Amino acid sequence: MLQRIYGTAWFKKDELDAYLHRLEEAKKRDHRRVGRELDLFLFHHWAPGAVFWTSRGTTMVNEIHGYLQELQRDGYHEVKTPLMYNKGLWEQSGHWGKYKENMFLVLDNETGEHDFSLKPMNCPSHYLMYGAGKHSYRELPLRMATFDVLHRNELSGALSGLTRVRQFQQDDCHIFLMESQIAEEVQRLADFIMGYYRTFGLSAVVKFGTRPGVRIGDDAMWDRAEAGLRAALDATGLPYETNPGDGAFYGPKIDFHVSDSIGRTWQLGTIQLDYAAPERFNLIYVGEDNTEHRPVVIHRAVAGSFERFMGILIEHFAGAFPLWLSPEQVRVLPISDAQNDAAGTLHQKLREAGVRSHLDDRNQTLNYKIRDGETMKVPYLAVIGGREADGGTVAVRTRGTGTKQNIISQADFIANLKERITTRSLEL
Repeated sequence: MLQRIYGTAWFKKDELDAYLHRLEEAKKRDHRRVGRELDLFLFHHWAPGAVFWTSRGTTMVNEIHGYLQELQRDGYHEVKTPLMYNKGLWEQSGHWGKYKENMFLVLDNETGEHDFSLKPMNCPSHYLMYGAGKHSYRELPLRMATFDVLHRNELSGALSGLTRVRQFQQDDCHIFLMESQIAEEVQRLADFIMGYYRTFGLSAVVKFGTRPGVRIGDDAMWDRAEAGLRAALDATGLPYETNPGDGAFYGPKIDFHVSDSIGRTWQLGTIQLDYAAPERFNLIYVGEDNTEHRPVVIHRAVAGSFERFMGILIEHFAGAFPLWLSPEQVRVLPISDAQNDAAGTLHQKLREAGVRSHLDDRNQTLNYKIRDGETMKVPYLAVIGGREADGGTVAVRTRGTGTKQNIISQADFIANLKERITTRSLEL
């Protein structure tokens, strides 16, 4: 039997110590364990590679989704497209010949063949939508965004928690534009992507992927696409390294590799320039000269799949999420049954203010409730005793500060929460 053994070597002991520390931290932060402990998601063998989001996990996914929608409110057209297509679409796009083994094929009862598939990406459906109408140069860039569910037939041995799944939801965008608009659009997208990561306390490095060995289009098209995208990347002023052969099969790309809190890197966002799709789908716009021209397409993703992004965030924050992202933002704890009504009133005020509050009025000791709230990494525990009930105040325990309590008026507490949530502050 063949056995494979891996080893590492270090020039200095402190480098080895740092490496071992990262390994230990990675075990503590493993999203599969933390996600189960915080009741965020689950898996089941009847749906391998697909995620069951609990109410708490769904809240977080919706926050990420909503934030992207907010950023894309102006200048973007959000669309939804079908889940299943005939193979003719994938033959036209080039995916049938180069990606078929990664697609879930569906049997057509009329032909007896697997002539349909669940979509593994959104690109061709957006080309169909663009091609269904007439477009003027005045409309460009036209940014078509979607959050549709995708399916890719990953090998069972490659599945890994949230970071490698078969069903996922992607923040996908396809931008139809004139060649003269590439540099300005790439600058806009780079600012968008880097700013999004900063909200989560993430930093990124940039890599430029050139033509792969297996690709569509001739060398002249690739020369044009690589020169155009590289020039646009140079104009942003962002430092980058070249990654030869790492482009998509239809065009070169700019990838954003994010570093998490323990120094691991993850490839997330991408900007891909595509000259091939407009040719294959005969996409046109009417130019200022009143004649037809061929647009170019930019493929853009920021978080990538929400599933993978959630896995990264769980490990980045070790489950201690910033207030705006936390599934439960405040837990209200009455000291005894005598304060249940006062605690319920504060809970209702928090809910009315848009704060995700939970009232823990179980017949348990205060210490038990506090330990449970700390275990669930709730940002704020709001304790209501007799003095607080009579004075309209609250004793606030902030996550990570031990037993320290801050007595504050309920009005100020709610105002402070709203400010931190609105600004998406990373600090409590």
